[in-house]
Formats: sequence, structure tokens, C-alpha cells
Amino acid sequence: MSWAHKTAFLFLSAFCAAPAFAADSHGLSAAAEPVFFIGPLPVTNSMMTGWVISALLVLLVRWLVGKPSLIPSRGQAVFESLLEGLREIFEPIVGKKAFPMAFPILITFFVFILFHNWMGLIPGVGTMGWGYDDASGHFHLTRPLIRPHNADFNGTIALAAISFGAWAIIVFRFAGPALIFKDLFGNKAEKAETPGWLYPILSLVFLVVGLIEVFSIVIRPFTLSVRLFGNVFGGENLLHGTGFIFVFYFMELLVGVIQALVFTLLTAVYIGLLCNHEGGEHDEKHAPGAGAPH
Repeated sequence: MSWAHKTAFLFLSAFCAAPAFAADSHGLSAAAEPVFFIGPLPVTNSMMTGWVISALLVLLVRWLVGKPSLIPSRGQAVFESLLEGLREIFEPIVGKKAFPMAFPILITFFVFILFHNWMGLIPGVGTMGWGYDDASGHFHLTRPLIRPHNADFNGTIALAAISFGAWAIIVFRFAGPALIFKDLFGNKAEKAETPGWLYPILSLVFLVVGLIEVFSIVIRPFTLSVRLFGNVFGGENLLHGTGFIFVFYFMELLVGVIQALVFTLLTAVYIGLLCNHEGGEHDEKHAPGAGAPH
């Protein structure tokens, strides 16, 4: 049997097995369920999933790359191709100055979120656990053993908080407080080209715009977490409610990639808005022949 036939067989086997685990069609509950306690602290099913998948990802990368060499192995070449592709996407957004510091967190976000988004497509995730049989013998799941990490609002809040913390560290490191303040509240109009009576009015306008921008920065963790949670949680319930129909399976594969990319791209854009000032006015003034007559 060829590699393609084996892959198709394994996928179809997993797909056909999925409805067998779907004992209850009500989908996931909004809250993660505690599996056990460490003292007073509960360890939920989504936390366990996050730990296990993270450990498996580390082992997978170690197995693929092995000992890095100048002549890469097949696994190392695959991983390097992924890194190179993501670098071409993120570097123009973040800027060359902040990119070396930002790229590790960006690639970690993308890979972590992608695999956790796909967790719900594995048969048994969210459908195996503890419950009860009703009078007709139908099993109702009340406490899943495994729950996708990103289908738990606590998990996406944690990711958004890390994203916000990384953004703050990077922009203060590479942009600095003075540039941040000027970018938020400074008058962007050219004073020499603006009428004298209009310039103070524009300063007031940009001050108000800066206050709105500060508010948008403050709510970024909330919007990042809600967007990711809503898409993953909604997709999980869609799969459970439709009995894991193939078309929705395929759609959730795409949604998993898109949401991982959106979360990571937004983090990169937030960093680049303050750190990526390359090619701006300073570069234009110092470009060769900038002052030469035309």
C-alpha cells in the first residue's frame, strides 16, 4: 500500500470512528471541567490538553530536527521551510530591527494555536468522559475527559495576555517611551505645510485620536481572546451537533489555520505599528541623491 493510500485510509478510519464517540450531540459546555485537584487548585481537562499537546509538540520538533546540521535531514528541511515561510510573512510587518526578538514568540503562537485548534478534530476529544444513561439508554456526557485548549476561554485569555506582555516588552525595548508617546499623541501634520491657525486644532484632534488608540490598546487582549475562543468553541459545537460531517471537518481544518494566522498576524501588526519605522521620513532624507535637483 502506497504512502498516499495509507494516509487516506488512516484519515477515513478516524473520520468514520468519530460518530461512535459522539454519544451526546449537545456539544461542549462553556466551562472547562476539573479532572483533579492539586491542593485547592483545580486542573481542568483543557489544561491537561494544553500540557500534553505542548509536550508532544516539543518531542515532535526534536524528532524532526534531531541534531541540526549544514546538510539538513528531511525533517529539518520541513521545519526550516516552515520557519522561512513564516519569516517572509512576519518580517516586513514587524520590521528588521524588532524581528529577531519578536519572531520566536510569533512562531510559537502560530504552531501552538494551530495544533490546539485541530485538537477538536481528533475522535474522542470532547466526546469521551463521565456522564449518565437516560431511561432510553442514551448516554449523556456531562464531564469530558479531553477538551481543546482553545475552546476554553481561560486558555485564550492566557494567550492574549502573553501576546500583550510580549508586545509591551518589545515596543518599549525598540521604540522607547518617547516615540510611543509621539506616535500616539503627536501631531502628524507637517508644520511647514499647515496654516498656523490649523496646526493647534490638529494637535487637539490627534490628542483625542491618541486617547481612542490607548483605549483600543487596552482592549486588545479581550478582542484577541474572544475572537479565537468564539471561532474554536463554535466550531467544536458545530462538529458535535452535525455528527462530524466531512464538509464541516474540512471547514474546521481551514478555520484552524486561519485563526492561528490571524492571532499571530495581529500580534505582529501591533508590534510593527510602533517598531517598524524603516523606510520612513528619516530614510528618505538620507537616501542617496535625496537633495539632488530633478
